[in-house]
Amino acid sequence: MINAVFRFARREPILTAAALAALVSCCFVPPDRAYLGYLDLRTLSLLYALMLVVEGLRGAGLFERLAHLALRCAGNTRAMAVLLTVLTFFSAMLITNDVALLTFVPFALALPGLDGGALLWIVALQTAAANLGSMLTPVGNPQNLYLYSYYALSAGDFFAVTLPFWLLSLALVSALCFTLPKTPMACADADTPPLDRRRLGLYGALLAVCLLAVFRVLGWEWMLLLTVAVLLVFDRGMLLRADFMLLLTFAAFFVFSGNLARLDAVAALLRRLLDGREYLTALLASQVVSNVPAALLLSGFTGNVRDLLLGVNVGGLGTPIASLASLISLKLYARHEGARTGRYLLTFTLLNISLLLALSLARLLL
Repeated sequence: MINAVFRFARREPILTAAALAALVSCCFVPPDRAYLGYLDLRTLSLLYALMLVVEGLRGAGLFERLAHLALRCAGNTRAMAVLLTVLTFFSAMLITNDVALLTFVPFALALPGLDGGALLWIVALQTAAANLGSMLTPVGNPQNLYLYSYYALSAGDFFAVTLPFWLLSLALVSALCFTLPKTPMACADADTPPLDRRRLGLYGALLAVCLLAVFRVLGWEWMLLLTVAVLLVFDRGMLLRADFMLLLTFAAFFVFSGNLARLDAVAALLRRLLDGREYLTALLASQVVSNVPAALLLSGFTGNVRDLLLGVNVGGLGTPIASLASLISLKLYARHEGARTGRYLLTFTLLNISLLLALSLARLLL
């Protein structure tokens, strides 16, 4: 039993930490009826439905088809880096940063003719591109979806914060691709992957329903009911394909932050800490606990959504745990034959710190 608990803790460290934090906080604020108000059911429902939809679109072969068509004749290493990086960047704003990396990093690792240095540079660029590309939209990553819902932002208010930095990020990661030489590469001649058009139509329609709920055209309750009902009829096995560990992590942090807000001394301390320093606090907290927990924890103690939103998004750069999506690339690369993990981590860190400093400087100037 004890060994099973330790194995689970190693496999799900963020959930374990969140659950322990929630349990400790319960010792200071005994459970009562107020706990029912802690959970943001709108965020949890949207996150659940979007995970199912994205998994369904991936199962339909959509992302693999797009990647294959785009990469079939890149021609040289530099062009390949641009294609892979830009594909990851743009896809992340709709399918989330982690799914974008799971989809496009394996393409980089499977490419013939790339030397080790070029490969690790491309994977590092893809990772930064996924974390920065997902910044633009509420559905790009979990912290955006949560903050968009928690602060009841309008689409205009949200994009006014994220769009300038998203455009700057696109320019930066694209420019960094041009540091690679134009080493010739052979065109891939494999057959185009098949596309399940029926599945694509089903999940495309459900994506539209989710987006209507995200932008408050449709109530989240109707969105959840419709999604579950459709999948019960057409693809009931998909209902269990969501990342329930992430949903439980959110729930645990909701309990933890809700209890902290009821401890007057702690709440006052956090508000003083954040006052005028929301961006820096969110940025630094993300480096230690990752940007999703940082957003969940800090949101209850500040009304400065602009700096908090920017802080947790730019804060996804930096250490490998600043954004948990970055660990996906690290694991995929480390399993690759001939991987130089130490050099990758050094390259990843230098790239991320450089981008973090550049975007932070831009924030001071804008």
